[in-house]
Amino acid sequence: MIDRDNLHRFLFEELGIRGELVQLDASWQAVLTCHDYPSAVQSQLGQALVATVLLSATIKFKGSLILQAQSEGPLKTLVAQATHHRTVRGLARWNGEVPRGSLPEIYGSGRLVLTIQTEGKDPYQGIVSLEGTNLAEALQTYFSRSEQLQTRLWLFADEHRAVGLFLQELPSQPGDETDWERITLLANTVTAREMLSLPSTELLYRLFNGEQLRLFEPEPISFRCGCSRERIENTLVALGREEMEAILEEEGTVEVDCEFCNRHYSFDRVDVEQLFAEQVKTPVPSTRH
Repeated sequence: MIDRDNLHRFLFEELGIRGELVQLDASWQAVLTCHDYPSAVQSQLGQALVATVLLSATIKFKGSLILQAQSEGPLKTLVAQATHHRTVRGLARWNGEVPRGSLPEIYGSGRLVLTIQTEGKDPYQGIVSLEGTNLAEALQTYFSRSEQLQTRLWLFADEHRAVGLFLQELPSQPGDETDWERITLLANTVTAREMLSLPSTELLYRLFNGEQLRLFEPEPISFRCGCSRERIENTLVALGREEMEAILEEEGTVEVDCEFCNRHYSFDRVDVEQLFAEQVKTPVPSTRH
């Protein structure tokens, strides 16, 4: 039986190397039902989603990790988000036919932005060029430059499943270079077909059965969009009454669609009036002593 929507952490005992394996099934299908993505766009979005889960699992925080590709090529925008609650969401925008190929062919000139949003703290951002054969290579470049930790990723996605494998040396327990080379050589024998079809435990056994591996309890992953009517209302209020009045005058209603989940929100004149009426605060009388 194939695992569904789980993050599996594992550790190579005494080698100073950690790993993660994530497999998305139902959560990946939930993302795909929101938009009709071409095959090449599906592949990139699925890879980005599993990458955010893998990367967010390497840090202890309360918040979200967002991976965003911004480019001037066929695939204009790619956004994937994972939270510490192990929820994911993502979307992509493209123009015309998106080819399968290297990152420059898919994105043209662009950059990859990693944003870590932690509750109560300022966001942290890391930026790397969209260079290399695939997203995994671009992210490996980011780690080698920013954290100077040896890191390898394998990312795959099709119309049914999105999967990712992550290996990294432990910053507090640097291992022997030959150990790292051996483990990455074993991992590099994995095929896309194996990643997309095998259950997690079988896949890990097939790759590392000669190693002392400690596998932790799986953590479930789910799709969840962060939109809500309250959040949309706050956004409309922030735009201001004048902007809302102009839209009502022209359209009759204010219509808002969430790009992540395709949920539709509609506000008529009564709704808008109520929104701004609730913002009116009774002034507190000043007291003189």
